[in-house]
Amino acid sequence: MSEQMRRHESDHEVPWSLPIVLRRSKSKIARHIDVLEAAATAVVMFLDDPRSQLGGEWHEAVDYWRDGAIRKVVRRGDGKKLEDARELGCVSVSLGGDEEFGAAEALVFPPGPVQPLPPELKKLQVSGTEFPDAGESSVPAAEAVVLIELSPGLDLTTGKAAAQCGHAAQLAYEQMPAEALRQWRDSGFSLRVTTASERSWADNAQQVSVIDAGFTEVDGPTETVRASW
Repeated sequence: MSEQMRRHESDHEVPWSLPIVLRRSKSKIARHIDVLEAAATAVVMFLDDPRSQLGGEWHEAVDYWRDGAIRKVVRRGDGKKLEDARELGCVSVSLGGDEEFGAAEALVFPPGPVQPLPPELKKLQVSGTEFPDAGESSVPAAEAVVLIELSPGLDLTTGKAAAQCGHAAQLAYEQMPAEALRQWRDSGFSLRVTTASERSWADNAQQVSVIDAGFTEVDGPTETVRASW
């Protein structure tokens, strides 16, 4: 039975979010699917980072954010603006890339109020987070400990889909049994993102499910993505 994501049941008076920044190169852009996998992996690696754990410098902020409605806001950047933001401290994941497309890079920063943002993050764009939809995941199914499936009935921008995949990866991290989590950690948090078939989506066999509130891109509460391990 799927476990729905805890969102908008309670919230802080001043909403908090987890900032995700996608590197969008003008010279050699990354593929949509690689960006989704980089973002989902970066979210989990951020949560597992010692700085996010008890006693770490990010722990208090992470704990406060997770106690409210769990938001992720995706931005894009490149060049000096991206490097300036990187200096704030973050977890970065790069993957994919070939002769035609660049590697995807996703950076996850400690959560904080949606406003005001650090100037280095405020300079980065929320719009324009679209990447070319060119092919499927290059991660072999046999190597992925976690499978993330997007709803076959939705057409999300890369930025929106990256946030949803990040939600699913976070749920898997928080809810999977300890032994499964150990295996996932040992694999480097390997995961594979795909779009579910109509049949597999109807079977609803995944362990976790993300319900988006419908503020952007989807109308009303909508199931966007699931995860299984």
